[in-house]
Amino acid sequence: MGRRKKGNPVHGWVIVDKPLGVTSTQAVSIVRRIFDAQKAGHAGTLDPMATGVLAVALGEATKTVPYAMDSAKTYQFTATWGESRDSDDTEGAVTGTSDKRPTREEIEALLPRFTGPISQIPPSYSAIKVDGERAYDIARDGEEVHLDARTVFVSSVRIVDMPDPNQTLFEMHCGKGTYVRAWARDMGQALGCLGHVSALRRTQVGSFRVEDATPLETLKGFMHSPAAFEHLRPLSTALDGIPALAITGQDVTRLRSGNPILIRPNMFARITESHSGDDVQGLTVYCATGEGEPVALTEFAAGELRPFRVFNFG
Repeated sequence: MGRRKKGNPVHGWVIVDKPLGVTSTQAVSIVRRIFDAQKAGHAGTLDPMATGVLAVALGEATKTVPYAMDSAKTYQFTATWGESRDSDDTEGAVTGTSDKRPTREEIEALLPRFTGPISQIPPSYSAIKVDGERAYDIARDGEEVHLDARTVFVSSVRIVDMPDPNQTLFEMHCGKGTYVRAWARDMGQALGCLGHVSALRRTQVGSFRVEDATPLETLKGFMHSPAAFEHLRPLSTALDGIPALAITGQDVTRLRSGNPILIRPNMFARITESHSGDDVQGLTVYCATGEGEPVALTEFAAGELRPFRVFNFG
């Protein structure tokens, strides 16, 4: 007989407004204890110095984490000019200085070069694994970290404010894997003034917005309280944009057993009316009961819906 999992089978998303000085792992652990949940994860790390949207998945919602991580993100951040840091943020040691300060016109002239698909070398202090070790652990040990450049996508960047010559506040919309710290570092080098991030706030992850997030300190007040569940969102919240299909009867039973179901004409019509592309082969379809209970994530193939993530609420 298997050992019983600690905690309760709690399923859904909790959108936290993470405060300064708390790691993402610590925030997830706190949320897990508040709900006494068996399982928890998150959709994208925030550094301790960063604040804002940390989407925490509980229970079966952890199976939808990749969809939240792949979604677009929005950040507001302050670039401080005149210093480079080994961590590319204010917590690191100074590695270079410059007396030059950029004008608004100089920054705006360079923004097109730093928008769209761009090549980025991630910060040495990042969670990327190098030979099985996190890069930040290697860097903290005083060893040199070698990371390969990667292509990321920045949808747009705008200047929000320039309160003084030393600082510029930006807003960025970007895709998965974009490092704001690396962007500010590279912008500072291109401007000839050096730079690093001195404040960072994530304001949106996919459909999760900071306006709808709950401060971590507020959630702590609901430790093991039924009131906490007012802040629990449905598992399907992370699946916005994925075609959804209501199923019944034997179709529910088959999918929950890991077996495919045949696509009937009425089902095909419902799937294709919410999908703009011509080719539906390989399309991901979210299946739920008529009452809205999640059943499975499926792939459309050869006239069938084949489950590849089955939700188990036992």
